[in-house]
Order: sequence, then C-alpha cells, then structure tokens
Amino acid sequence: MNLSDEWKEKLAGAEIDYIFLDQWTAQKSRFLGKGTSGKEYPIALARHSQIVDGDIVEYDPKTNTAIVLKIELSPVLVVDLSGLADSQPEDIIRISVELGHAIGNQHWPAVVKGTKVYVPLTVDKKVMMSVMETHHIEGIKYDFQKGVEIIPYLAPHEIRRLFGGAGHESHSHEHDHGHIVHYHEHEHDGHMHSHEHDHSHGDHHDHDHEHHHH
Repeated sequence: MNLSDEWKEKLAGAEIDYIFLDQWTAQKSRFLGKGTSGKEYPIALARHSQIVDGDIVEYDPKTNTAIVLKIELSPVLVVDLSGLADSQPEDIIRISVELGHAIGNQHWPAVVKGTKVYVPLTVDKKVMMSVMETHHIEGIKYDFQKGVEIIPYLAPHEIRRLFGGAGHESHSHEHDHGHIVHYHEHEHDGHMHSHEHDHSHGDHHDHDHEHHHH
C-alpha cells in the first residue's frame, strides 16, 4: 500500500476491509464499492482527484478498523525509444514509423510520454510480445510493467486511454492473428488492395471502396 510510515503503523494491527476495484471502476468519480466483508460503501471523489492503490476511505481508531481501496490494474507494455537519442534523425523517424505501424496494425491504443510508448494489455501477453518480436524493430527495448507503477507518470486522460477499455479484449483478440499477415503483405507487394480485401472479411463497403481507387 502507498502509505506513510505513520499510517502503516496505525493499520499494522487494524482490521481492514478491502475494496478491490477493476481499472474501469477506478476511473469513476462516484461508485458503490463492495468490501471483502460483503458490505457496500458509496464512494465520491473530490473533483480532479484520482484513486491511488492503497487509498484509505475510512479509519476508526476506536474499533481499529479501516476501509482501503485496492486497484487491480492490467500490466502495460512499455516501449522505450531512449536508445535512439544518438541516432540520425532519419533513422529515428523510420524506426518510430515502423513502431507506429506495428502498433496501429494491431488496433492497439497507445500513449506516448517522453521517449516511452505505453500500450495497454489488449490480448494475451505472449501474443503482444510475439508481435513485437515478429516486427524486430531495431534500437528499442520493450517489456511489461505493472499498471500501478505507471499511473504516477500519467495524466487522467492518459490513464483512461490505457486502463479504461477493460471491456474490449474480445474485439482485439478476434482480429489479432490476421494483422501480422497483413503487415507482410504491405511489405512485399506494396498494394492496399490485398490488405483491404483480407481485412474486411466480406465487408462490401470496403470492397466497393477499393474499386473506386482503381
């Protein structure tokens, strides 16, 4: 828990009722939290405030009981481009575009902060790592970090972008496997036709759209 030493001492022997929140609920300013005891607590945050893992909702010294919020955030893929700092401008641009293409081709949301790109967990970790390895983009480092560790570096709208889409995993997963193939089609033939046709899976609008170009 993110607590001062004073609070750690106070809560050391206290009976704690934890309210476990998913990342979607943690972004709300008002919600009904359910503790591990089964009790429900109405939570209302002050304007512009953000829940932090370990926040204390209530503490009663008489009964030595406390209500504490715990956030269960998904890991985040952190791509570090700081190693490109001494590269030639054209190399930095090329590698950045390659990375953007790889991420965009998967329909993954991303937040750019300084020299790092944060990508939320939208499909299985192994699948995301496999995609990154397949593209083999030079000069970058990437690994998963705990969502809770990344929160302090982000603005509220960036937090929502990374953790607010908890309900979209199935959509991302449906389309995942085809996109690696699409990337290679781009590389080899340079035509949009095969990409559009394959990606649409029978969507007539996309198909018609292609013929307007020819």
